[in-house]
This record gives sequence, structure tokens and C-alpha cells, in this order.
Amino acid sequence: MHLPHSNRDILTSETASFTWARPLKDGRTVPQAIAHRGYKAAFPENTMAAFIGAVNVGAHALETDLHLSSDGVVVLSHDANLRRCFGKEEKIIDCNWEFLSTLRTTQTHEPMPRLLDLLQYLAEPGMENIWVLLDIKLDNNANDIMRLIASTIYQVPPSPSRPWNQRIVLGCWATKYLPLAHKYLPDYPITHIGFSTTYSRQFLSVPNISFNTLQQVLIGPFGARFIKAARNCGRPVFSWTVNAEKRMRWCIRHNLDGVCTDDPKRFLELCKDFENGALAKKESFTWREWLDILRFQVLALVFLWLFKWKFGWGIDKKFIQRAVAAQQKRQVKR
Repeated sequence: MHLPHSNRDILTSETASFTWARPLKDGRTVPQAIAHRGYKAAFPENTMAAFIGAVNVGAHALETDLHLSSDGVVVLSHDANLRRCFGKEEKIIDCNWEFLSTLRTTQTHEPMPRLLDLLQYLAEPGMENIWVLLDIKLDNNANDIMRLIASTIYQVPPSPSRPWNQRIVLGCWATKYLPLAHKYLPDYPITHIGFSTTYSRQFLSVPNISFNTLQQVLIGPFGARFIKAARNCGRPVFSWTVNAEKRMRWCIRHNLDGVCTDDPKRFLELCKDFENGALAKKESFTWREWLDILRFQVLALVFLWLFKWKFGWGIDKKFIQRAVAAQQKRQVKR
């Protein structure tokens, strides 16, 4: 969709500033550490222990995954079933919260938290600078999960100094979630979680959207062009899930805004090395590593067709016009 110049200005003028890379005194920037499922390298994923552990080592943001219980409770779990983390065969959507609350992880026996529990923790004094990226899983009814996420957020009073829409980013995989996000949480920033720069590019036409992209598809010429396009539109770019040190250094050197990692402690150490001018020499991928990157890019291309078939393609032009108009009104009020 071609937009007039004034509307292009709207698209680039109001993306959540709290998600941008951290500026250094010498004018450089360094990515924010986004703790993937909390501090997963040291604690059971998506547990309060993992989130608290991530905050304790200095993570700037927490990433977590959302599912619904049978009685409409928003719970934090990457998987749709309980097998891997809790040793049970049931699906989360088939279990009520009363049952889910009794479960413990197979590793160190941590309970499954709710979104409510995480927000109550983040609302405590002294936590105002921590933000959260919500990965909204596609397994549940789209309208139900967006409505219940909003209901949960509204239950928890935010910090007096920083409202939730300056601390929560809604992670959406598919275009069909955009109207629902704007319906239930209209002033909240969105990040498109993706594995295809082709699919991601259409989100550039919608205001207040950043990008959290599989790192393997950002490496190479196509990824470089996408990063440049996002930069030209004033959009933050994050990468998931980055655990190898060489890949972490690549993200730092390519000026990404955030890095989703299982090991925020190690990532922050490398950021400190970069800040002090002590980061190891520039990354040079081996031919085996390039083959692995290429394999991911081919798989992403194949999976894209399956994703489009199941979840659709394209953003309604009228929705884009409404979103731009709504943002323009908010800017006029300011």
C-alpha cells in the first residue's frame, strides 16, 4: 500500500522508545538483553525463578509465552502440552487452573505461573525499568487469548511512574492478530515475531510495530536488506534465539536493538566487552556454519507456505488506514 508522505512520517515517529538499543557515551549502541523464557540457561523456563534470575543478572526485558487454560486463565508456557516441562500428557487448554497450579517442573520443581503472577512481580517498586515481550501462541482462539490478555493486564495496577503500555510489547506471529490487538489493547506496542523477512515486510505499513526475527534469516544479504528497511522506517529489530557467543557478537556488531537469549548473563558480559573495546575479533562463519544458516533459510521458506495456508497473508488496507489515523490523533493530543 502506498502512503502519502505525511502518513509515512506517522509510521516512523512513534515506535516504543523503551525497546531501542541502549546508547553508549561514545555514540555507539548496544542491544538490550531480552531473557528468553527468563534465565532459561540456569532455571526451568517460564517460571518465576527464571524471571527473577534474569532480573538479578541485569536483563533489560523478559520474554515469555502465553497459553490459555480451559477456564480462561492466561498461563506462561512455551508448549501447548505439559509433557516436556511437567511430565504430564495433557494439553494446557484441556486443564483448568486449579489443576495446573498443582504441577511442578521436572527440573527443580517450580510451579507454572500465570501472566497475572508475572505482572504483579513487575509492578513491585524498583522494577519499573524492566519490560516484557509477550509471545502470544497461535494454538488458542485468537479473540479469546487477546481478550483475556487485556483483562489480565487491567487487573494489575501499574507502577505510578510507568504505565503498562510503556512496559509491555505484544508479540504477534500472524497478521490476523493485529486488529484484535488494536481492539483490546489499542495503545500497546506490537512486535512481529517471525522467521521470514518476506512475511515481515508487510508489517512495515502499520505504526508502532517492531520486529523479533529468527537470527538465521537476518544473516546474509536478504537479512541485511530487511534490517535496513526496518531502520529506514524507524523500527526496532530484535533477534531470537541467540545462544552461541559468535552469534551474540554478530548481533552486537550489527547494531540490533535487542537479543532474545537463554543466557542473558553471558550476553551482557559480551556487551560490556564491546563497550570497553575488548570484544573479540570480527565474526567469520565457517562453511559448516554457513550451511547451517542456509538450511534454516530454506526451511523458513518452505514453512512460510504452510504458515500462509494456515494463518493467512496480508493486512487489510482499511485497518492500516485506521491504525495510521488513530496514531495521528494520539500525536495531536500530545
